Amino acid sequence: MLSVLLVTSPFFALVLCGFVATRRGILPLSAIAGLNSFVLYFALPCMLYRFGARTPIAQLLDPAVAGVYLVSALVLVGAVVALTRRRLGWNDAAFGALVAAFPNTGFMGVPLLVALLGAHSAGPVILTMALDMLVTTSLCIALSRLGMAGGVGVALRNALKGMAANPMPWAIALGALASWAQWTLPQPVEQTLAMLGDAASPVALFTIGAVLARSQMNAHERVPARDYVPVALAKLIAHPLLVWLAGRAAIALGVPLSEQALVVLVLLAALPSASNVALLTERFGAHGGRVARIILVSTALAFVTFSGAVALMTGG
Repeated sequence: MLSVLLVTSPFFALVLCGFVATRRGILPLSAIAGLNSFVLYFALPCMLYRFGARTPIAQLLDPAVAGVYLVSALVLVGAVVALTRRRLGWNDAAFGALVAAFPNTGFMGVPLLVALLGAHSAGPVILTMALDMLVTTSLCIALSRLGMAGGVGVALRNALKGMAANPMPWAIALGALASWAQWTLPQPVEQTLAMLGDAASPVALFTIGAVLARSQMNAHERVPARDYVPVALAKLIAHPLLVWLAGRAAIALGVPLSEQALVVLVLLAALPSASNVALLTERFGAHGGRVARIILVSTALAFVTFSGAVALMTGG
């Protein structure tokens, strides 16, 4: 366990640095948007492209990995919506389900899992990120519009426009294409991408902390603990457990899922909730304070739960 904490602690320490810097006013709230833009439009796409281009195309398009992860996400989404819809309504239930099923793969998962498990983990990480952005998010947005006249079609069109403007899916697609075609970029271009990609991990983790601090500072209304603590625990405990059960069932049925890939999937699911779900929540008029608290609690608890999951899955 100590060896695991030696790897994970710096990542969570950077999140804490961003949180403290924002809470104490060292980082102005107005600067957070700039940090977010740098990570989203420059550093993270470069990192994803480079990992994708260096990963065999078979790993980027592994149907066994995609099937196990997607089935688990759909089960979790269905369970959270079923348990909360009557009390909270479709909109809040759907975004609660999204924040329970969408791990912080981009800002935290890619650098953390590569550091823990090695470069072979990049393929499943990138594939599951694409599934969360394209499938899980679209499904939850559609569910959030149920009961609203003409809402589903408009919401899905807006979601597709948002995804088209998001550089991360394009970076993943270009990286996969480069892997398939075995492209080699000119050295100056490759070096520029490498410099931007190397900046992704520290800046993204610092930005997560800043975004969490801003969400807490802006969330003035009281939210009952029963509305966010169970969902945060579902993200950290139920999600990885579902993935592990689905993976073990798939292997027992003869699906060609390697033990190595299953470890990556379980640890992906054990990550805290994705911070970008808070932006979608605001855009579609759901309870932003509730989702912000789910993200904050899951990130704070993940230092212990994620490290424990790593120790269990790797014998560390």
